[in-house]
Amino acid sequence: MTLELNGLIVECIIGDLPNERIVPQKLRVDVSLEIGDEAARSDRLSDTVDYAKLAKLISDSLIWEKCRMLEHAAKVVLDACLIEEKVRYAHVKVTKFGAIPHLESASVSYGGGRRDGGTQGIRGGGH
Repeated sequence: MTLELNGLIVECIIGDLPNERIVPQKLRVDVSLEIGDEAARSDRLSDTVDYAKLAKLISDSLIWEKCRMLEHAAKVVLDACLIEEKVRYAHVKVTKFGAIPHLESASVSYGGGRRDGGTQGIRGGGH
């Protein structure tokens, strides 16, 4: 089963230029999570990912990290998703708007999953 969180907007420090290290910018975060189907059968929140808590964890992680590179921001989001034990695999996309003149946005996609409680198979996609 796939649970998707689409359009989480996070204001955080992102970028390597001097002004980007001071002024927060908006990122859009989209995540697709492979989870079990326990909640489909039980209809209980305890059997699935609490996406309100996960959204807060993603936001807090990006705000705390103050990433320079969009690629690192995507890894921060992926790691936050994989903290949740019910997530078997996650694919994340992080989008930064107005990075350079005449460019609407730049995005990085990144995915990975679990093996023996850790992450495995992490693969990235370019912007």
